[in-house]
Amino acid sequence: MTFPASLWLVGCGNMGGAMLRGWLGAGMDPAVVTVIDPGVSALAPGVRCVPTPPADTAPEVLVLAVKPQLLDVVAPDLARVRPAMLLSILAGVEEETLAARIPAASIVRAMPNLPVAIGKGVTALHAATATDAACATAEALVAPLGKVEWIADEQMFDAVTALSGCGPGFVFRFIDALAAAGAKLGLPDDQAARLALATVEGAAAMASGASESPGVLADRVASPGGSTREGLNVLDRDAALNGLLAATLAASRDRNATLAAAARG
Repeated sequence: MTFPASLWLVGCGNMGGAMLRGWLGAGMDPAVVTVIDPGVSALAPGVRCVPTPPADTAPEVLVLAVKPQLLDVVAPDLARVRPAMLLSILAGVEEETLAARIPAASIVRAMPNLPVAIGKGVTALHAATATDAACATAEALVAPLGKVEWIADEQMFDAVTALSGCGPGFVFRFIDALAAAGAKLGLPDDQAARLALATVEGAAAMASGASESPGVLADRVASPGGSTREGLNVLDRDAALNGLLAATLAASRDRNATLAAAARG
């Protein structure tokens, strides 16, 4: 693919850093990247890092990757930049709010997740007013990072953030809990951790390549009266697992709504 001729990454924390690693791993020339973050001390060789936006210049793409609460901190220095495209990964911050603070020819919202660092992530995109060319640029930019999903309704972006954006954290917690449960049965802690991680990795790969839904796969491996069925009966009783995850995602979605309200001011 053809990467942008110039890209500013404003904020290089967990998610911004993951995206940068993914881009560099996919062949982006480090020389086209300028990281704007006063708190970053170590970056890949060739990547320029400055504490404030360079004067008298503008990038082809400006990626906004700070915490949502810092929007009004960085916006004054970015308002004069006017990039060809602003790609924002700020959770809960709506396009109208972004446009009021950082004028850009086109604005695209993105919600990546941490596996973008290894090209196995998923990035949701939304654009209400961006040009077709800007949308194509945004999709081409995130495509090397993993799966890309366009979201037509911006009101659904909080739900997407809760599911796929926050989802890796929930999966990590599940893996940890699975390992802890194995250790409680008597397995050594380190062995239980290896078994849990390999099990989730293999099951996810199988589900990804299957034509059936994960629910069908679960029932297929659960013989009547067998040990898998007995375990599934615990998870399925009173829809316990479904209820727990619904509450988990709702809490994340509601937090995004709170962040959006705060950003609007």
